[in-house]
Amino acid sequence: MIEQPQVVLSDNQTDQSTLCSITVAMENSTQVVSFVLTMYGNIGNFKYLYFILAMLFYIFVIFVNAVVIVIIYVDRNLHEPMYLILCGLLANEIYGSTSLLPCLMAQILSDTHEISVSYCFIQIFCIHTYGGIEYSFLTVMAYDRYVCICKPLHYNVIITKRKIQGIIVAVWICIFVEVGVLLTFTIRLKLCGNTIDRVFCSNHLVTQLSCSSHTEMSHIHDMVFGLVFAVLMPTSFILFTYIKILAVCLNSSKETKQKAVSTCTPHLVALLNFGFSSSYEFITERFDMTFFPYPLRKLLTGSIAGDRVKNWESPA
Repeated sequence: MIEQPQVVLSDNQTDQSTLCSITVAMENSTQVVSFVLTMYGNIGNFKYLYFILAMLFYIFVIFVNAVVIVIIYVDRNLHEPMYLILCGLLANEIYGSTSLLPCLMAQILSDTHEISVSYCFIQIFCIHTYGGIEYSFLTVMAYDRYVCICKPLHYNVIITKRKIQGIIVAVWICIFVEVGVLLTFTIRLKLCGNTIDRVFCSNHLVTQLSCSSHTEMSHIHDMVFGLVFAVLMPTSFILFTYIKILAVCLNSSKETKQKAVSTCTPHLVALLNFGFSSSYEFITERFDMTFFPYPLRKLLTGSIAGDRVKNWESPA
């Protein structure tokens, strides 16, 4: 009779101890003020060389893209729909480079490789919007190539400057709103870790650090809007345009085939380059890739920082 109350008391104490541990863990999760980007590793004195190379590359990207934009703006003969799309792509390249390379250079020189939570979320927003805008513009350019080759007599009626200007503005607004909504779910999560195995911040990896049970909305939005609307739908449309282009080329003259190759090759190269980098990031964030050699994973992960300078052909 005396031992039974002692057993009950022990159980209550255990329950209270468990609750206290959970409460302490939740309270500690809100105290995460920075993340550690572990992919940089220890590069020793080579960090100065890498910093100089990254800085030169950043200056090169900004300079080349800015010069092309200024040339298109000054020369009124280049105020055509195709060059408006090109300006949108080049402006997005400057935006994407600025969202990643300055932070990358700072982390190269850092010994701790820490990034504040607020700056990490800003970087997530910038990189995600850059990717969405880039793929949207590549989709618009695929449609431009389709109309140019398959409906050349109606090109000036279907593709107009006013339509392209509206599309460019709509793309920027829609992508900014979509990523902003995604981040509202991520920012409210309580974090129980601060280690990110990347050279930059990623929304999916941040959600994996959460000890909150309310991550479903973030994952649902990531899959529905990120995968379906931002990837599958544009990819399907791009495949449709190139199937149509291929069908026209098979029944056309040699001159038409040469024109199709010359106008579509730069777009295909940029599309495959961007698609490979994005696919690699998507897969490695969600699956265990430790069987890959670490230097190879580091090289491939860092390759997304290499913004491409593209040369596009005129639709005429």
